[in-house]
Amino acid sequence: MKDESSSAGAHGAPFAVTYTDAEWRKRLSPEQYAVLRGHGTERPGSCALNHETRAGVFACAGCGQKLFVSRQKFDSRTGWPSFTQPIEGSVATQVDRNHGMTRTEVHCSRCGGHLGHVFDDGPPPSHRRFCMNGVAMNFEPD
Repeated sequence: MKDESSSAGAHGAPFAVTYTDAEWRKRLSPEQYAVLRGHGTERPGSCALNHETRAGVFACAGCGQKLFVSRQKFDSRTGWPSFTQPIEGSVATQVDRNHGMTRTEVHCSRCGGHLGHVFDDGPPPSHRRFCMNGVAMNFEPD
């Protein structure tokens, strides 16, 4: 994963999908806007996607880019949908030093929407836990 700013995509170029703030507010629900554009976090256990077990794909609620396949999802018992790895090229990361700690933020590589954070406490073989906000994604069943 590349370490990128939230205002630009790969190599500093603009994201492929961009809207004005007013357009984002029209396209997204207030909860989606708070997470995707405002870097917020939904309450743990508040999203139905945490319990989604069907085969399919989890896509960015902001732009529709496919992010995670369901076979990479696992129950982390944290209250948020968690995955061992994203679809290649679908996400990018950056250092997040908010709230008095250093974490790795995960955002959509196509629109820059904040998705959640990645931690090194997941199951083998990756040992990574992509802890995502369910409200930042839509589920597309197979």
